[in-house]
Amino acid sequence: MFWPILFTLQAVCTSVAQAMQHYPAAWGHYDVCKSQIYTEEGLAWDYMACQPEATDMTKYLRVALDPPNITCGDPPETYCALENPYMCNNECDADTEELAHPPGLMFDFEGRNPTTFWQSTSWKKYPKPLQVNITLSWNKTIELTDDIVITFESGRPEQMVLEKSLDYGRTWTPYQFYATDCLDAFTMEPKTVNDLTQHTLLDIICTEDYSRGYVWKNDKTVRFEIKARFALFAGPRLHNMASLYGQLDTTKNLRDFFTITDLRIKLLKPATGATMVDENNLSRYFYAISDIKVQGRCKCNLHANSCVFDKGKLGCECEHNTTGPDCSRCKRHYHGRAWSVGSYLPIPKGTANICIPSNHGPVPRVCDNAMLRCQNGGTCHHHERCHCAPGFTGVLCERVRCQGPGECDDQLSGRAVLHHRPTGRQLLLSLVATLLSIVSLC
Repeated sequence: MFWPILFTLQAVCTSVAQAMQHYPAAWGHYDVCKSQIYTEEGLAWDYMACQPEATDMTKYLRVALDPPNITCGDPPETYCALENPYMCNNECDADTEELAHPPGLMFDFEGRNPTTFWQSTSWKKYPKPLQVNITLSWNKTIELTDDIVITFESGRPEQMVLEKSLDYGRTWTPYQFYATDCLDAFTMEPKTVNDLTQHTLLDIICTEDYSRGYVWKNDKTVRFEIKARFALFAGPRLHNMASLYGQLDTTKNLRDFFTITDLRIKLLKPATGATMVDENNLSRYFYAISDIKVQGRCKCNLHANSCVFDKGKLGCECEHNTTGPDCSRCKRHYHGRAWSVGSYLPIPKGTANICIPSNHGPVPRVCDNAMLRCQNGGTCHHHERCHCAPGFTGVLCERVRCQGPGECDDQLSGRAVLHHRPTGRQLLLSLVATLLSIVSLC
């Protein structure tokens, strides 16, 4: 009677496997928070470190410009091309949809032609600096997973700073400086991300790679290289993620470096394309951004695999008996031990560090992967107990399980134990365990 159930479960597993094929590869890393397993005590939860899928975080941000009236179009204005001061056919008018360039166009879908973009007013108040702060806020802690890419429709700025905040915009620290001349602009020696090492990864550098004035075909983007920094630990193709996860797990400064609540783009000097500004044609000088890409995930302290956007706010859907926007505290009545961030280690499941009920008291450390190893193929479960392989029992799975009289006579001599032919009840239990294993795999 069990075979129809087995075939049904196989069909379910096949359907689940086919559905999972549609998820991106990034979904495969720490995407499950818990699963059911079969132990000698029966069904139990096996908890794992987990995190949400990486996604396009620009869908959830708020943008603010300073000064607030820096966007072009009020009053309407005509602009000239940087490369050709006599080509003055670009008009900006905030009251005409086709000619308006509001900030939201930095984050819209870029599949249309012509490209949509935000644009500032021109440098009509020269020699007063034309400076703009573009602040991106999430009201949530997020972890960056890919390069920040800013695509300019105008020439790239000759001076720019990318800054980050970890406290919702109260304080700011620089991520990177950009200039055509780093020494002149910021009194910093020019460097590139390739100059960084594992020991200098957190250094703030000034680069001249992204500040050429003219708009060449492939010279519209400004990058902050996240993946190149990951590669210092994970290798050029990020094939050794275990090494990177190990570093993120043990080095708080490294984790914090890739964590933000806000980003700020400080545009300090527009592209001029020459050493001298043409004061007779200041409509050539302005900022225009067609796209900003920020790839990342909600920070949930490895206690959630899902993050929801509800009523204009991002929040983790916490597991492991944790709560809060970042799953950064234990739920009520689950203070049996102090809250702790989850751990990527050991690879690949990590350690959940779940919150336990308050009446459990302190949890003894029964086993680990060093001195107190589970024996005979057993596995250590949250340092609390060993899950023993079939046929073994004991605190550390050190004893052979006795099934009947005479079966343990050889234990003291160290010889293998020969079991009798399994009974019908044992076959039934074995089949149930198999079925439960299939369910857990699903």
